[in-house]
Amino acid sequence: MKSPAFEYMRAESVLDAMAAYAGMDGDAVYLAGGHSVMPSMALRLQAPSLMIDLANIEALTGISLQDGWLRIGAMTRHVQAMNDPLIATHAPLFAAAAPFVAHPAIRNRGTLGGSLAHADPASEFPAAAVAMRAELEIASQTGTRRVPADAFFRNIYETAIEPGEILQAIYVPNPVAGQMIGFDEIARRRGDYAMVGVAVQVVSVENTITDVSIALFSVGNKPTRAVGAQAALMGRALDGASISAAQAALGDDLDPSDDPQFPASMRVHLARVLLGRVLANLKAVA
Repeated sequence: MKSPAFEYMRAESVLDAMAAYAGMDGDAVYLAGGHSVMPSMALRLQAPSLMIDLANIEALTGISLQDGWLRIGAMTRHVQAMNDPLIATHAPLFAAAAPFVAHPAIRNRGTLGGSLAHADPASEFPAAAVAMRAELEIASQTGTRRVPADAFFRNIYETAIEPGEILQAIYVPNPVAGQMIGFDEIARRRGDYAMVGVAVQVVSVENTITDVSIALFSVGNKPTRAVGAQAALMGRALDGASISAAQAALGDDLDPSDDPQFPASMRVHLARVLLGRVLANLKAVA
């Protein structure tokens, strides 16, 4: 199928884009990387009268350090997330997740903000944002607000972004001493959607875990914070016993739906195996 006819506009500013959207009474769509919206339009799941291209908006670009945070413009490409030295140092889970995202042709055009705003529960970047406790900056016609990643993702394909608003930037807190990260997923083939994936951020001081943040993806309707597994690790050494305790506690954190080809019990089992693998191979970043 092909998409219905639509008008195209390249916005020059965030306010310009939002004004155009408002002028269409919601009968418009924003274009970031295009790898979600274009297939949706081709399948006629969406049929907007106006497409508003965000590629030329300077406020949505750039990667910089600001007051203890790394600011990443929402139009940052996946390939930049994989290769940029500031992201590798200050938002390492984005760098670790990027090679798992689809294929090079998609990574070259897809945007970090587009992936986060799309909120696919099987996507890598949302879980990485939750694990790093990132904050998402949303622009509206009345100003901007920053929403913690835990509150940003609400349900499948649903976020804190209201109609007409634009995800402007992602803020990631700078790493602290003793911080380690790990990321992995299980997929049928490299580049396929993950059957289960895990993003972990741990701080260990003098062989004691003082902070831990774990997010899983493809196990529910949004990135899933592993509260029980985190509690099982806090205050302990990162060893076989604590890893086993975290794996056991993970079952209380997950409630995936049954799939005829992939039972919920199998997804929970794979999540436990993957969490153990990631915790046993954490990489120091600070």
